[in-house]
Amino acid sequence: MKIVIIGDGKVGHKLTIQLSEENYDVVLIDQNEGKLKEALNQLDILCITGDGADAKVQKEAGVPGADLVVACASTDELNMLSCLLAKRLGAKHTIARVRNPIYYQQIDLLKEDLRLSMAVNPELAAAFEISRSILLPDTAKVETFMKGKVEMVEFIVKERSHLGGVSLAELYRKFQIKVLVCAVRRGSEVIIPNGDFVIHDGDRLHIVASHKYIEEFGKRKEPKNILVCGGGKVGYYLAKQLLGLGMQVKIIEQDWKKCEDLCDQLPKATIICGNAADHDLLIEEGIEQADALVSLTGMDEENIILALFAKTKGVDKIVAKVNEDGRAQLVEELGIDLIVSAKTATADAIMSYVRARQNSLKNVNVESMYQLVGGRVEALEFIIKEKTEYTDIPFKDLELKPNNLIACIGRKRQIIIPDGDESIQVGDSVVIVTTQKKVKDITDILAEQ
Repeated sequence: MKIVIIGDGKVGHKLTIQLSEENYDVVLIDQNEGKLKEALNQLDILCITGDGADAKVQKEAGVPGADLVVACASTDELNMLSCLLAKRLGAKHTIARVRNPIYYQQIDLLKEDLRLSMAVNPELAAAFEISRSILLPDTAKVETFMKGKVEMVEFIVKERSHLGGVSLAELYRKFQIKVLVCAVRRGSEVIIPNGDFVIHDGDRLHIVASHKYIEEFGKRKEPKNILVCGGGKVGYYLAKQLLGLGMQVKIIEQDWKKCEDLCDQLPKATIICGNAADHDLLIEEGIEQADALVSLTGMDEENIILALFAKTKGVDKIVAKVNEDGRAQLVEELGIDLIVSAKTATADAIMSYVRARQNSLKNVNVESMYQLVGGRVEALEFIIKEKTEYTDIPFKDLELKPNNLIACIGRKRQIIIPDGDESIQVGDSVVIVTTQKKVKDITDILAEQ
């Protein structure tokens, strides 16, 4: 699969690294020759120096024969124009990064004329990730399958939790709700568990279920008071979503002009003009009463410090924006519930599209795909289009290879957490969780007879 990326900025560079590591045929276009030389030295890719909106440059990069063109240059206008040109030259699919809220509000009107396959807004993607996590207070990341009907969440088992020391078999009997623990991260270890697995404090459980049962599993008081440090685009999108859900949102922003704009755009929010790094100001503005603190300033270090300060004040839910990958990995174990990055959220959304497109090119029935636990576990949704060797066979008679799990089934608007008597039927959507790479069909996870 040939992919052309226009723009070697934060998103473009991260995406190029991920695609290169998965052995896609990648061409990177950027006007900065120095940055391209650095990328060329690090990665097995082809680099073209020039303007991504120049037809001559696109032709040199092989856009007319490309399966996908991703435009993530510095401006929305350049990205949309580059995608339009790429389609006219013969690229099969195009994705544009569109950050301007005004443009993005109208993207459904523009997509057809621009012939876009997908438009991604980094700040909006990050805000969605944060809001989903706030709605489920004990969770970190939340992914969705079956068009939003099924959620897979990372549930953090906190110290002295009532879950500590409980086996999964006991857990299912105790809660009597239809959830399935499909993967566990314990320190550096990743486990696809069975019923005998015993939960420890500090475990990160990846749980799959419908939204209703996920809510029951992690139920505690609903968050009401949210304190947001930083009034940039992510803060704006997040506040808009949370206000729409009836929450009280307070934003602390240092820039006076941004505060004025936020007052106009978010009349229901409380806007405080001040330095969020001032601990006295945070206490004065009620950090000790906040249900969640979200630190979204422009500096990673400041966001980490604010998050750790919130932890000392007993805030239930703590989210920090950390853009630099190395820092994100370092602080993940410091008790911060969710580390978020706009570039990572964007790259993940595009990678999910790329993997699904790659599978469709190979006639694989994968509807969607997510990587969990730093890419060490994959969750894939398959559509069963015809009768196969594994349909209509009870799961108790269907032996799987180690470290594979059939997590749930979608059948005629019904979500099924399977037991031994359940079976896969034609028309089902089936989510599997696996540590195997390049699973193309459910037959790949079946044990050899």
